[in-house]
Amino acid sequence: MKFAAVLNRDGGTLRTTDLAAFSDRMRQTLEAAGHSLSIDVVAGKDVVETLDNAASRRAVDVVLAGGGDGTISAAAARLMGKKKALAILPAGTMNLFARGLGIPQSLDAALKSFADGEIIAVDMATANGRPFIHQFSIGMHAKMVQLRQGMEFGSRLGKIGASAKAAWATINNPPAMNVTLAVGKAEMTARISGIGVTNNLFGEGHLPYADNPSGGVLGIYVTVAQQRAELVKFFFDVARGRWRDNEHVEIHQADRTVLKIHSGSRKFRAVMDGELVRLERETTIEIRPGALNVLVPASIAAAKAA
Repeated sequence: MKFAAVLNRDGGTLRTTDLAAFSDRMRQTLEAAGHSLSIDVVAGKDVVETLDNAASRRAVDVVLAGGGDGTISAAAARLMGKKKALAILPAGTMNLFARGLGIPQSLDAALKSFADGEIIAVDMATANGRPFIHQFSIGMHAKMVQLRQGMEFGSRLGKIGASAKAAWATINNPPAMNVTLAVGKAEMTARISGIGVTNNLFGEGHLPYADNPSGGVLGIYVTVAQQRAELVKFFFDVARGRWRDNEHVEIHQADRTVLKIHSGSRKFRAVMDGELVRLERETTIEIRPGALNVLVPASIAAAKAA
């Protein structure tokens, strides 16, 4: 296969990686398996343009994207509905989409898995037509991300620490939003502290990622928790992957949902794949089954085919 690698030198763990040495290992590993490879190492501001170029090149079979959540999500958006496949170098903080695909969590192990990997089709989702691979969320998560953006950190551990501080600040002053959520033929109106809509249902007992990335459904998680004790338990259960154990979380699934915001004239934000975006008064979120081709370890492809 012909690989086009786009590495965001400002993204995730790549900021502290010797990218010249890693690029050499990429060439050795993939070329030894009979593949060809071009590599672009670019600044964060140039990632989107470089991904556009890689995705449009006729001779390319696989776009190999390395960086944080924003880089991977941008690459997936450009490959949605195309024959080209996405290979993910897990250089982010949690790498949740990569985990759901069974991709090894170290850069070199992931690279080795691509050498004899296989391409499978998995789902994506869209919010008002904008693609995402992991989650669209409002309320607490969006507030946490906004607060974290105002903090300084220069490493993965620093980001985790900043996230913990932002979570505690959110617990002490949680948002409350009046919303209407249409799920299938049902419609509910409530005052919520958070809603997350995910590309397939999260698995239980681990970090929040989908066990089946081609399940064909949205996971819809609604919480109305407001008291400090309720919120502490909520965050603890989320961290353990015990969504269903929390009495303040409602879980639904559908192939389409419509979210309407009724709270005043205040401008709220949403989070899509870790990035803050403007929240529209009405958002239609839909699953896109099999919309993305991904390169996964051969053992993962075999297990999904069984």
